[in-house]
Amino acid sequence: MPSSQIITQLLIEWNNGETAALDRLMPLVESELRRIARHYMRREKPGSTLQTTALMNEAYLKLVDQKQVHWQNRAHFFALASQLMRRILLDHARSQKRAKRGGGAVHVVLDETAILTPAKIEDLIALDEALSRLAEIDHVKAKIVEMRHFGGLSVEETAEVLQLAPVTVMRHWSLAKAWLRRELRGIK
Repeated sequence: MPSSQIITQLLIEWNNGETAALDRLMPLVESELRRIARHYMRREKPGSTLQTTALMNEAYLKLVDQKQVHWQNRAHFFALASQLMRRILLDHARSQKRAKRGGGAVHVVLDETAILTPAKIEDLIALDEALSRLAEIDHVKAKIVEMRHFGGLSVEETAEVLQLAPVTVMRHWSLAKAWLRRELRGIK
């Protein structure tokens, strides 16, 4: 059975209350969660207070807490993981912004780090705000941006989660990127 089918089966078992399925699932998804976290952190400069491993672990804890989700498949799981990582990064950026205005010192570990510079913090928050505006206009395009840009999901994985044709995902992706570029230029 291919890995994606095994993951989907374990997600369904976990949905059905089999806690042992979660124990078997996590080793199978750990490397992909780490890849998604690295994808996020790659956009940042070295030296941050947030580490790839910390981002991955925080997302894992939030995923395990998901009680109301009825997992459809592997792509659905990773789409939610990428969404959670985005939220974690935004919370981190906002807390750094608050800390800049008088917060305490932060302990920095030098392993697997990425810095959120003041400019990067502002860019991340501006992108999140623009993405929220896009979601009000077109929820599907916003989800595609979230999955592709933040989660690093492929066109095919995104299409699978949203139950769309890959060509439709590509069309929405292109239009959403153009809309966001225009929005972000208007902010600066």
